[in-house]
Amino acid sequence: MRMKQSKAITWLVVIAMIAGLLGFTVLKGFGPTGTGAAKNIILGLDLEGGVSITYKVVGKASAEDVDDTVYKLQKRVENYSTEASVYKEGTNRISIEIPGVNDADTILNDLGKPGSLYFISQKDSEGNTNYNSDSESEDGYKLEKTIEELEEDGSIVLTGAEVKSAEAATQQNDLKNTENVVKLTLNEKGTKAFAEATKKAKEDEESIAIYYDEEFVSVPTVQAEIKDGNAVITGMKDAEEAEQLASTIRIGGLKVTLEELRSNVVGAQLGQDAIKTSVLAGILGLIIIFLFLLFVYRLPGFASSISLLIYTGLVLLTLNAFNITLTLPGIAGIILSIGMAVDANVIIFARVKEEIASGKAINTALKNGFDKALSAIVDGNVTTLIAAAILWARGSGSVKGFAQTLTIGIIFTLIQALIITRLLIYALYSIGLKSSKLYGTQKERNTINFIAKKKVWFSVAAVFLLVTIGSMITYKAMGKGILNFSLEFKGGTSMTVTMNDDYSINEIDSEVVPVIEDEINDSNIQIQKVSGSDDIIIKTRVLDLEEREGLINKLADEFDIDKETVEVENISSTISKEMRSDAIISLIIAGILMLLYIWIRFSDIRFATSAVLALAHDVLIVIGCYALLRISVGNTFIACLLTIVGYSINATIVIFDRIRELLKTVPNTKNLDDLVNKAITYTLTRSLYTTFTTFIMVFMLYILGVSSMRDFALPLMVGVIAGGFSSVFLTGSIWYTLRTKIMKKK
Repeated sequence: MRMKQSKAITWLVVIAMIAGLLGFTVLKGFGPTGTGAAKNIILGLDLEGGVSITYKVVGKASAEDVDDTVYKLQKRVENYSTEASVYKEGTNRISIEIPGVNDADTILNDLGKPGSLYFISQKDSEGNTNYNSDSESEDGYKLEKTIEELEEDGSIVLTGAEVKSAEAATQQNDLKNTENVVKLTLNEKGTKAFAEATKKAKEDEESIAIYYDEEFVSVPTVQAEIKDGNAVITGMKDAEEAEQLASTIRIGGLKVTLEELRSNVVGAQLGQDAIKTSVLAGILGLIIIFLFLLFVYRLPGFASSISLLIYTGLVLLTLNAFNITLTLPGIAGIILSIGMAVDANVIIFARVKEEIASGKAINTALKNGFDKALSAIVDGNVTTLIAAAILWARGSGSVKGFAQTLTIGIIFTLIQALIITRLLIYALYSIGLKSSKLYGTQKERNTINFIAKKKVWFSVAAVFLLVTIGSMITYKAMGKGILNFSLEFKGGTSMTVTMNDDYSINEIDSEVVPVIEDEINDSNIQIQKVSGSDDIIIKTRVLDLEEREGLINKLADEFDIDKETVEVENISSTISKEMRSDAIISLIIAGILMLLYIWIRFSDIRFATSAVLALAHDVLIVIGCYALLRISVGNTFIACLLTIVGYSINATIVIFDRIRELLKTVPNTKNLDDLVNKAITYTLTRSLYTTFTTFIMVFMLYILGVSSMRDFALPLMVGVIAGGFSSVFLTGSIWYTLRTKIMKKK
């Protein structure tokens, strides 16, 4: 890629303007509200707080129906935020927590009152009218029978339970005009019943009413027999009415009727200190990485630093533009994507230094460096993108939030490395910065014989895995459980306490939390402050009666609370069985697709098999860290494992890419061990540098963060080190062993 000096100057000015505009937008924003500013990014309950709503189940309901309602509500409230959570309180209460909002009334109105939904035929089997027009009623219709009577005579066509989905949409009518509609998809039972009902209604020119919470919400006339379970409700006056009806139908698909008990605006679980330290950790981490890149790669390091600044601005701007909720798992996704963004630049410039060392001219070295790095960058990022896309599409809650930030990061990683960095480095070269001293040279490297010591590497990995598995078995035998599962997985006890003063969340963290931790001998605690009151909500592991009384008495002694006003409830896990099932299925699908991609791209199943084994090693090491140190396993546990999966796969791809390249130059594979040794040696600096830069980002979060941040960062650091070890010492050795000993034939 050649560039005239005038064009190079133009590109440098354009990139400088883009960087300046992004910096201004992210730091300050536009207009009185600071549109686009990072401060306006929606934060999760753990970082900012939000709305908490509690419903009571009306009448009797089975535990299965309540669990089904929790899951359906979870899917419903994810329209507000992927980080919204729904869980049970006691046996007949359901709580909803939605981050990033502070108007409970608006949420309640938009969410709708969860009640019973019915589709009612206009006439019964004997021709009697079930409902008539009524000018005196608010909805314009009057029901002539009770719901029980309608059920008995077969006039209830569907209930909300038969509706799989309801979405507001637009379509063109017969006059080619765009109209707002509601599209329904029914389950198998509903499809059959609706086909019969719409056939009869079409023949008799009748309507089928949608009756919700004792009101008619729509009475559409049936215009055709609907056989496939996909119905369209027309006649909406605008998009808002269509969305409201779709929302009503979705919420009416619950198996139980709910009554609102209370709604509160709650503060962040971690407090402002957590946000400040996270931001500071990110800034310091990036500064260290920039200095490192400048020291190691000189002018290319400068170009990549500018590119990474633009990358960071684009990620933050996109989070803001698409109203993506940022939580601790989301921060994990950003950390991983920054690591991959740095890695892309390291791969490129390591190649450039190799080309310069081989005697190539700077311009040729730059071109060859980008060209040869392309396959490793694309394969590594696409493999991780496959997992992120599947998790985004099928995951729930924090898993989806993690996938969103990771997907955005990967897309911009490719843009910054292959476009922005490339333009920058060629523009700098074209304006006269052509001295080889500015680009650095690769020192002569002696090939390290990694394969000769493969038994040592396998033994080291085996020891760590045995310690990991042994610790989990030991804790299981001691009755402590394989892992220290937190509230999100096991449920716990919730206490609403009225303090004798208006404590800030930071004061609660520093004064109240230590007292609670000391009393119940557990650091797995979540605290929320109810806005506009002195109430705080304390969530802990399940406490028995003696522990509850002890904690209440301790709080009364230390903070002079009124023990009689304390409200105590057992709460269910916020990660339901269905959500866990969704996450596991998503991971399995993502894993299969990732391995198929590796198999296809490398034309050898042994590459995919090696990647699986290295990945299993890294994940088990991280799980062992949680088990050995009894770190609380909550929402961030899933995000941590997913982060290591992405990091490990990316690191593995880089070495496999070099093996693939060297195989093309060696027709016979008698010296296969030498080939693998060269591949690992040539990529060794990249492996070390990427491990260092990714580790730095997490380490800064660990040393500066609050206790919950450190519990999140420590396993990540262990995973990064494990991923670095497996990529250098295990992946090549495993592939060599499979190629020469176990799977000799393709």
